[in-house]
Amino acid sequence: MESIFLILATICYALGTVGYLVYLFREQDGVHRTAWTFLLAGAVLHGGAIVLRSVDRGHLAVTGSSEALSFFSWLLVVVYLIIQGRIGLRILGTFVSPLAVVFMLASRILPETILPSNAILRSTWVTIHVISLFSANALFAVAFCTAVMYLLQEREIKQKRFGLFFSRLPSLDRLDRIGRFCLLAGFPLMTAGLVTGFIYANSVWRSPWNWDPKEIFALITWCIYAVLLHERLAVGWRGRKAAWLAIFGFSAVLVTFLGVNLVFKGHHTVFIR
Repeated sequence: MESIFLILATICYALGTVGYLVYLFREQDGVHRTAWTFLLAGAVLHGGAIVLRSVDRGHLAVTGSSEALSFFSWLLVVVYLIIQGRIGLRILGTFVSPLAVVFMLASRILPETILPSNAILRSTWVTIHVISLFSANALFAVAFCTAVMYLLQEREIKQKRFGLFFSRLPSLDRLDRIGRFCLLAGFPLMTAGLVTGFIYANSVWRSPWNWDPKEIFALITWCIYAVLLHERLAVGWRGRKAAWLAIFGFSAVLVTFLGVNLVFKGHHTVFIR
């Protein structure tokens, strides 16, 4: 049943993405409503598949790169639907939904790795650690999308070439405020994810820090977002600089999230392969 749910969710995400791409060119309520409905249906089906798989495995189903990408794709859609419901920026779906489809398709391509359930994977600390970090990454992905939208809009304005993006994208100020909100919401979640990871590492390996490649890259990524948060709040950074650092930060997220899993071996190999 979960496989059917995943296939249907992928189809819904793809149809939602097509709808949002159409919405970029045809600003009609019906087009947006259809695209939004497909994304919502995909998220419901996808969530159901994750629950079924987690119950079957006896732990949260994120123990392989395939499952991790699938879980991240689901959270990205959920975070987008929540943000869309609060701010009503429909065009954001045109940039977020393709990203969700890419991660979902990648999860379908990568071979699935099934780890036997054990006490480590069933730990509440591990569950909080994973959900916090993945939620932060989803918010940073939305910040990445708003940063791209910001740079596109800024280029149209600077070049005085008032084309499609200028007419369809919101003001630079609004995009900057959305990116700032995602950072303010995502950074505490990322910090909570790292802290719970350190607490659990200390209980299992007798040390909160073990020079694990995942730990090192995660700390580097945290530092990047800490700099961005500091520069925004203390120095007053906004606009182009903040947009580029949001893009750089999400690139670091991808390296930590995917690259480290595929290249390096360490303690996290116990959790994800």
